[in-house]
Amino acid sequence: MKTADTPEAWDVVDSKERFRGHIINVVTDTVKMPRDEVADRDYVVHPGAVAVLALDDRDRVLLIRQYRHPTRMLMWELPAGIRDVEGESLVAGAARELAEEAGYRADTWHTLVDLRTSPGMSDERIRVFLARDLTKVETDFVHRHEEIDMPVEWVPLADAVEKALMGMIHNSPAVAGILAAYAASVEGFALLRPADAPEA
Repeated sequence: MKTADTPEAWDVVDSKERFRGHIINVVTDTVKMPRDEVADRDYVVHPGAVAVLALDDRDRVLLIRQYRHPTRMLMWELPAGIRDVEGESLVAGAARELAEEAGYRADTWHTLVDLRTSPGMSDERIRVFLARDLTKVETDFVHRHEEIDMPVEWVPLADAVEKALMGMIHNSPAVAGILAAYAASVEGFALLRPADAPEA
C-alpha cells in the first residue's frame, strides 16, 4: 500500500453557508456516508496561505513574533500570508511576504512541506517554502494591526527544533517548517521539490 494522501470527494446532498467573512466562510455540507447514511459536516472555507522558512548561511531560521487573537498569545512564526493576490504564483506570494514582513529576499527557493492545517474543520492549505541565499532589502510596505512592531529573530536551526519539541513554538507552519528543514538538511536539501512543484 502506497502511503500518500489521495483526492476523493464523497457526494454532498445539501450545502448551506452559515457565515461569510472578510477572509473565511463557514459552511455546512450534508455528506453521503457509507451504508447510505448522511451526516452534516461544518467547516471553514479558507483561501490558503504560504509561509517561508528563511535559512541563512549560518543555519539560522528567521522567526517573527506576532499577536494571534484567537490564542491570546504572542507567537513565534515564519513570515507568511494569505493567498490573496489573484494570479500570483505561490512562490511569488512567499517572496512578497518575506520582503514585506521581514525585509529579505532569497535567490534560492524550494518547496519544503505542504500542510492541511486542520483538515477536520477547514480546507486551508499552506505551502511552506525553504528560502536561502538571503539579502536584506528595503521595502515601503506599511505594517498595520498585528504586524506593527513585529520583531525579527534569527534562531539556530537546531535550537528552533528544540524549542518546537519543548512546546515553546506552537504555530503549525513554523513547527512543520522547522522540523522539515532539519530533516531535509541531512541530505543537504537535495530531496526537496522545486519551488513550482504542483500542489495536491
